[in-house]
Amino acid sequence: MPTLFAFLHHLTAFALVAAIAIELVLLGQKFTLESARKLQVIDRVLGISAGLLLVVGLLRVFYFEKGAAYYFHNGAFHAKLTLFFLAAFLSIYPTVRFITWRKSLKQGQLPQVSDGQLRLMRGIVHIELLAIVGILLCAAMMARGIGQFG
Repeated sequence: MPTLFAFLHHLTAFALVAAIAIELVLLGQKFTLESARKLQVIDRVLGISAGLLLVVGLLRVFYFEKGAAYYFHNGAFHAKLTLFFLAAFLSIYPTVRFITWRKSLKQGQLPQVSDGQLRLMRGIVHIELLAIVGILLCAAMMARGIGQFG
C-alpha cells in the first residue's frame, strides 16, 4: 500500500506541474477564445491535482511512511507545506479570473482582460513554479533526513 500511495503522490505532483506549465504557455500566447477556454480547463485540472496531491500526501504522512511525528518534527517538511500553501494561495487570483470568464465564453465572446491582468497572472504562475522548485528541494532534504529537530 505505501508503494501505491507513493505512486499516486508522484502522479498528482507531475499532473500539477504539467498543468502549471501549460498555464504559463497559454498565458504567454496571444489571448484568444480558444486559449481562454483551455485556461479554464487546465485550471480545473490544476485544482483537482493540487487537492489530490494534498490528500494523498497527508495520507502518506499519517498512515504510510515514517509517521506524523517524524514529519512534524522536520523543518524541511514545514517549509514544503508552506511553499505548497503559498502556491495554492497565489493561484486563487488566476482561478477567480478564469471563473469570471464563464459567461463571455458561453456566449462565444472573448473575455475582457487587460494586458496588465495577463502579465499579473503570468507572474503568479512563475512564482508558483518557483515554489515547486523549493518543494522539490525540501523533498530531497527530507529524503536525506535533513531538517529534523526536537
